[in-house]
Amino acid sequence: MDLFKVLGSGARFNKKRFTDDISLFEPSNKLRKTNDTSDTQMDIMQEINFFHNSKSAIDETLGVTKDKKITKDVEKDQEGEESINCYNDENEDEDDQAEEEPLVKDLNSMDDVKSFRKRHRIHIYGTDIPNPFSSFDDLESKYNFQPYICKNLKNSAYEKPTPIQMQAIPIMIHGRDLMAMAPTGSGKTLAYIIPMLHDLKGPEKIGYRALIISPTRELAQQIYREFKKMAVGKKFKVCMLTKATAATQAQTPHLREKFDILISTPLRLVHAIQQDIIELKNVRHLILDEADKLLELGFLEQTDEIFAACSNVKLQKALFSATFPSSVETLANDFMKDPIRVVIGLKNAATETIKQKLLYVGQEEGKLIAVRQLIQEGFKPPVLIFVQSIERAKELFHELIYDGINVDVIHSERTKAQRDSIILNLKQGKIWVLIATELMARGMDFKGVNLVINYDFPQSVQSYIHRIGRTGRAGRSGEAVTYYTKDDAPYLKSVVNVMKESGCEVPDWMLQLKNPSRESKKRLRKKPIERKTIDTRSTYDLKKMIRKKYVSNYLLLR
Repeated sequence: MDLFKVLGSGARFNKKRFTDDISLFEPSNKLRKTNDTSDTQMDIMQEINFFHNSKSAIDETLGVTKDKKITKDVEKDQEGEESINCYNDENEDEDDQAEEEPLVKDLNSMDDVKSFRKRHRIHIYGTDIPNPFSSFDDLESKYNFQPYICKNLKNSAYEKPTPIQMQAIPIMIHGRDLMAMAPTGSGKTLAYIIPMLHDLKGPEKIGYRALIISPTRELAQQIYREFKKMAVGKKFKVCMLTKATAATQAQTPHLREKFDILISTPLRLVHAIQQDIIELKNVRHLILDEADKLLELGFLEQTDEIFAACSNVKLQKALFSATFPSSVETLANDFMKDPIRVVIGLKNAATETIKQKLLYVGQEEGKLIAVRQLIQEGFKPPVLIFVQSIERAKELFHELIYDGINVDVIHSERTKAQRDSIILNLKQGKIWVLIATELMARGMDFKGVNLVINYDFPQSVQSYIHRIGRTGRAGRSGEAVTYYTKDDAPYLKSVVNVMKESGCEVPDWMLQLKNPSRESKKRLRKKPIERKTIDTRSTYDLKKMIRKKYVSNYLLLR
């Protein structure tokens, strides 16, 4: 449908006077011999593209058929796509996907490699860096991958590698140490599973040859499921270290030799090492998933003990995360051998598919009002709400449970069975709103999460990026709203910087705010802001409840 005809119906236009201008927009019977005029037409159409029509619609207006489409330089197209835009409409995404760039089969020259990396926003630091690849078909043709890996990729609907996979997989195949930083939901797990399975070749009864460490049990389970999915066709023995599996291996030591891959949280693995239940002398691949968290003070001693237990001379180390503070990078360089650093997009930035928003709520009471307004207006579940402590998670849960929505809460005090049940119910759509602490902020892949609410302001930039990264995964769109009060104002600029780097529109007054000092950021990271209890009950009701409790205790004592 020609939008100009519809809008201009009933108006008269002097075609003779503007013959030259009209000729630019009239479809020609023959494609011009040179592309100069076609390029001019395309440029003009894009300049007057008031309705943000897709490229295919412009081609149709210009009269370019599918067989005779005017091809543009790939880099120019990509530069247009990389213009700052926080959120693309779903219809625009579909149009873009319909016109995917042609696959680059050969990256022989350095110019080709540089152009390819620039197009996919791959930034590399290090020496003798292997070239990236462009298609999963290259794994079999160039790197002699076994057919079962490519088959499992197709069966799992992985059609095209993501930028982190394009560059990280060749680096790991060449046995180099790696520090990989890519946005949340960009396929980092697959980026180390594929080369690891390729290098291990097949099962061997010599004990653990690969070790993956994750900060939470939920993330470890997710990695375990992904390994099982990619290892179909080979009888690899993958062990998810739990209290039960550790006890079994302690009672029957010969079982240890039957496993090839070990996935664990740090503390449980350290206990197993100290009790001589687990041996890591044959480990050739050591992966730290969410490495910045594992190299913080709380985990650092445990991680250090795990490194000491991995005594293989040919040990390859790889760190993966969405954020890498400079302190963690410095620490990693001390125990890694000539590492290559890969950064996808901008450092410490969120993915551009997330629409980020800051909402001022005045005081603590305003947060609950904002949540209830959202419920009344209607929302598309599931929704994740992050708070700063277990106590506040419980308080918010007791407030929302009576609002007529399916809500639940997850934190470290819930039992293993409860946490597993909650995650399953969320994936099945039985839970609409899930209240969580930082436990759920890292690595967990919930593909359907449409909205993330930071009920309490995050304590660090890294926390913010990981929290909002639970939505907008694998190219899908998502939304993140962060509530802030007067007490949070001094730290607001940290989040504003992330939003700006991610391509979001930010008011000028926010950009002019002062950055928080290093000391204040350090204090906030160690201890969150003290906040009022989440409770809407009146003082009279609270006193009545306390009195009733006192009377009942008195009667019991008599």
